[in-house]
Amino acid sequence: MQFEYRTDRLILKILTTDAFKEVLDFQIRNRDIFEKYEPLRPANFYTPSYQHSLLKYEHKLALKLSTVRFYVFRKEDLHLIIGTVCLHNIMREPYSCCEIGYKFDSSYWHMGYAKEALEKIISVAFFELNLHRIFARVVPWNTASLRLLSALHFMEEGLEHKCIQIQGEWTDHLRLALLTPLENNASKPTAALPRP
Repeated sequence: MQFEYRTDRLILKILTTDAFKEVLDFQIRNRDIFEKYEPLRPANFYTPSYQHSLLKYEHKLALKLSTVRFYVFRKEDLHLIIGTVCLHNIMREPYSCCEIGYKFDSSYWHMGYAKEALEKIISVAFFELNLHRIFARVVPWNTASLRLLSALHFMEEGLEHKCIQIQGEWTDHLRLALLTPLENNASKPTAALPRP
């Protein structure tokens, strides 16, 4: 697996600690949007020192291939983070799976950037990490995220009751999954994923 990938319009990178200011700016710009879907944050989350430490920790996890977070940039602006895509809880055989998560700056919604970035990272998960399945959890009222996953051929598996604390409250999440296109029973649309 590489630490940087390119698509038609985007660059996806695993960042080091020297990017903590850009990451902090991304989090602060989108605080009101992101916090609706996420657990409570530590009191010092929106500080340079916390983001520096978090990037250091994420880099160590990426080296171990247990969690990999890619920050998303448009090719014409390599200093402004517009999103992030993460493969976390990567499990090897016999499970050979991971969970995918993502969030994008609200100023760049409805432009196809999230789908473009996710297609690339899904391809990395299947063809480089050789995973068998990827799953996602989404709160049922996040219709935009559900539409995005549907466009990527994720299939709904069911409802996980009160599975994650969001802003201090146990919240139901829909679980969706995508199987590798290398399986014999893979659907034709999924099999068309580009290789990295």
